[in-house]
Amino acid sequence: MTNVLVVEDNSFNWKVFEKVLTKLGGFAAQLREDVETIIEIVKANKADIILMNICLENSYYNGKPINGIEITKLLKANPQTAKVSIMLVTAIGTIQDSEHYIRLSGADGFMGKPIVDNQMFISQIKSLIFAKY
Repeated sequence: MTNVLVVEDNSFNWKVFEKVLTKLGGFAAQLREDVETIIEIVKANKADIILMNICLENSYYNGKPINGIEITKLLKANPQTAKVSIMLVTAIGTIQDSEHYIRLSGADGFMGKPIVDNQMFISQIKSLIFAKY
């Protein structure tokens, strides 16, 4: 089963992601906000893809606030975690901003919120996972 790690600080959004990922996508989904735990999960190969919220209000690393772009940069800069696929997910910006966010962070994909087409969302996740192999 494909393991999706969701980095999201909004409980409503998490419930929506969980329903779409598990019921429609057939994925195993887990929620995390703690950066150290995220890094350990990826190092242990327990995530096939990460859905990374850009705006995280409650995430800290080394005692400092950190957002999804910075977490993505950390993961992509570490040889032990660089290969995991990361899709940025955010309600801010436009589709034109997606290219900027991807270049800035090193992410592999981008999806705006709210998710309006569940099947397209699932297809994007699958394509990023299969692109690794």
